[in-house]
Amino acid sequence: MRYQASCHCGQNRLSFEGDINEVLACNCSMCQRRGSLLWFTPREGLQLQTPEDASRSYTFHKHAIRHRFCPTCGIHLYGEAPSPQGVPMAAINVRCVEDIDLAAIPVRHFDGRAV
Repeated sequence: MRYQASCHCGQNRLSFEGDINEVLACNCSMCQRRGSLLWFTPREGLQLQTPEDASRSYTFHKHAIRHRFCPTCGIHLYGEAPSPQGVPMAAINVRCVEDIDLAAIPVRHFDGRAV
């Protein structure tokens, strides 16, 4: 299925394909505060509909994940980092996906504080 996602103000938009069968809720210091639900795909599967410089990035701790957000409304759309196997990945915040029933998607909890 093809999905569209955007930040609150619409300055940042993206699309991707896949089957969202499960999302991840992380309790690291960043994810716990922002409340995102993440779905992972190879980075090449994420297509930005707006220029990359329309968003900003933030890193912390090991500086391995680039958390991408809108500088205008502050909404976190996705993160970028290599998988343990070195494959570039994107973690899409499904709370930003249009026309999706979040209550129907199982949530897996991840202990990001232990990493």
